[in-house]
Amino acid sequence: MTNLRDLYKCSVCGNVVEIVHPGAPALVCCNQPMEKLEAKTQDAGNEKHVPVIVPGEAGIVVKVGSVEHPMEEKHSIRFIEVLTKEQVLRAELVPGQKPMAEFPVKQPEVIEVREYCNIHGLWKK
Repeated sequence: MTNLRDLYKCSVCGNVVEIVHPGAPALVCCNQPMEKLEAKTQDAGNEKHVPVIVPGEAGIVVKVGSVEHPMEEKHSIRFIEVLTKEQVLRAELVPGQKPMAEFPVKQPEVIEVREYCNIHGLWKK
């Protein structure tokens, strides 16, 4: 059973899908079951992925890692999301852009912050 805000990835084409209406027993893409992404919370290598939250002018700023994550064509952060009780705020990133985004939300409203690296998967704080 899928749940609201779950993320799934196709191992064949790389599509990433977020559940906005729960209920399906499974998701299929390219004739294969999609893999549910489980967010990691601790870095083990040299590149940093865990989101860092700092105060911003209009809310919060989310930076990817305590050391800036690469933003190259073959290895980059594709999106950063801030989850609150009522909404999902998403910044979609492209190679060459800084791995950070500002969101107009107060920190006490934030339930979870997560980001997706096209090589190392889903990370949260």
